[in-house]
Amino acid sequence: MAATISSPAKCELRSVIRFLQAEGNSAAEIHRRMCQVYGEGFMSDGVVREWCRKFKEGRNDVHDEEGQGRKSVATDDLVYRVDEAVKKNRRFTLT
Repeated sequence: MAATISSPAKCELRSVIRFLQAEGNSAAEIHRRMCQVYGEGFMSDGVVREWCRKFKEGRNDVHDEEGQGRKSVATDDLVYRVDEAVKKNRRFTLT
């Protein structure tokens, strides 16, 4: 049995999916094979199917698209104002 790889990067997993799909493997077979190496909880079968569909539709990039995730609310002005408030009162707390 292959050694288990823990904490793989998302782009690594997607690259493996893309490679195995290019070899002609089905999404179910890809998920089964990857579970052997990455462990059962690496990615759900549905997510593997979704990435197989995306690659089949022509997507080539394995990295996250720009603009995904939570947007930052910290602006330079806000950081400056908080920094000044802390400098004025070192016991400054947020409740």
